[in-house]
Amino acid sequence: MGIRLRSTLMVLMSTALFFGFLHLFVPNGSDFNFERLHIFLFNLCSGGTIVLYYTENVYKASVRVMAFCVLAMAYAIAAFLKIYIPAMMIAVVLALIVESVRIEKFSVFPINFFKSSAPVHEKFHQASLLCLSIGLVMSAMVILNNEYLKLITIRKLQLDTFFLGFSFPLSLISMSVMFSLMKEEMNRLIHILKNVSFWAVTLGVITFFGFIMAEQLAWQVVITTILTMAVILILYLFKTLGVHVQQKNFLLSGMVFLLFTAITGIAYIILEFFPAYYTPQASKFLLKLHAFVSLYGWNLSGLAVICRYRDFPILLHSEKIIFFHWLIVLILAPIGVYCRFFAVIAVFAYTVLLYIIFSTRGSSEFSFKRTTTIEALKEYLFKINKNFLSEEAHRQSLSVSRKSDPSDDVWENNIDDSDWR
Repeated sequence: MGIRLRSTLMVLMSTALFFGFLHLFVPNGSDFNFERLHIFLFNLCSGGTIVLYYTENVYKASVRVMAFCVLAMAYAIAAFLKIYIPAMMIAVVLALIVESVRIEKFSVFPINFFKSSAPVHEKFHQASLLCLSIGLVMSAMVILNNEYLKLITIRKLQLDTFFLGFSFPLSLISMSVMFSLMKEEMNRLIHILKNVSFWAVTLGVITFFGFIMAEQLAWQVVITTILTMAVILILYLFKTLGVHVQQKNFLLSGMVFLLFTAITGIAYIILEFFPAYYTPQASKFLLKLHAFVSLYGWNLSGLAVICRYRDFPILLHSEKIIFFHWLIVLILAPIGVYCRFFAVIAVFAYTVLLYIIFSTRGSSEFSFKRTTTIEALKEYLFKINKNFLSEEAHRQSLSVSRKSDPSDDVWENNIDDSDWR
């Protein structure tokens, strides 16, 4: 990934967390829906751009990827300012860009979903792109319905609900990377478990989203429990079959974040069963903790691996960075929701974390520079050797010519004088 794109993503992700705390610093901050910018800048702008970049599989971001990034920012700002007609138009254009990338990489119809022989990591990859484009189209339809047509009235059917809609593609692409790092086992049971994991996650989240819309709490608990079991299964498969590379440490940490996300999600749903305990303070804390762990814990772990995919092993101590990551997500950020000082510390620490992840030299960069230096040295030595050989040949030719002249004089001196007379 080029330095410009890395820098852009780092700024977007840091700004996303900053908007998560901005209500603390702005007078009447609760009147502004900074949550939209907080969510969309991370999930859609940063995450969506990374998904497309990873799909195209080129070092330098293409025009499509950069256009998506710019338009996604325009969409986030338009949605925040409630300028809905441009937002709907941009959402449709963004969906078309995603579909053009998906069709170019895979096919119009996701036939591989139904082929047991197709690699599971490709299924997750295509599902990520498909969910991103569907989410964008659905967001435009929700705006059209809620603001203009008003044909369907569902309390939960709001644009802000698409926190889940735009977060899901990032989870799928992270799982795609995880399954691509697993060994290809011939064991039929392992093959079945991999496919079960794919369908449990994809269908489970879609079903869960439907029950959120219908406000069916009991079924939400059931589906969330199934999803948690699927996450545990994937964690087991990755721990057992994952190749021993540095990416594994980041992704295992991300899976623990995902388990923590599931636990906080279940706790939040169960809390709704008890109105006496479902206070604004308790629900706000759980929801914020759930959001931080999901966005800046699990999703960031996967996105970090994708952004530096070609550079691993990164020249840093993974365990220290992972510990720093957990400190920010579980302690600094949640406390920052209530305390300005910790909010500032959380944003600063998170920016430092992103700088380390995006800027630390990777093995490919080191190897490229090393190779370049060696090649330059070889070329220099070749030139020196060439010049030396040239000079030596010239010196030998001069030596030969000098030896030839005296021999001519001797030949002439040996001629009988009578011949001249």
